[in-house]
Amino acid sequence: MVSKQPRKQHLALYAAPLHRRHRFLSAPLSHELRGRYKTRSLPVRKGDKVRIMSGDFKKLEGDVLEVDTKRRRIQIQGATTTKADGTQVPMPVVPSNVMLIKLASDKERDKVLERRSKGGEKGTK
Repeated sequence: MVSKQPRKQHLALYAAPLHRRHRFLSAPLSHELRGRYKTRSLPVRKGDKVRIMSGDFKKLEGDVLEVDTKRRRIQIQGATTTKADGTQVPMPVVPSNVMLIKLASDKERDKVLERRSKGGEKGTK
């Protein structure tokens, strides 16, 4: 059982190994994808197309360039900031502030989506 204490939750979040941190990088699906796959959210992957829902880059759509599991941030094409020397650098975005619009598919993710879409069928009559 997970503790309710905020200090223990904070510790568990920051002490989690990298393979488990992948689950913390989930983002909600768009309404079309939610209806098709019968799931609310999925972990973000490189190659996914997302729309930023809040922050300085609100309503920007772009592909995910990099997923940083260590810092729990993603980099999106088009979300850049200018440094003092004039170079453009990607701005890290929190995955919970984006919405998945188009999924980059592979065998593992297709298995997950198929398994999740069957989830509610067993208990119904």
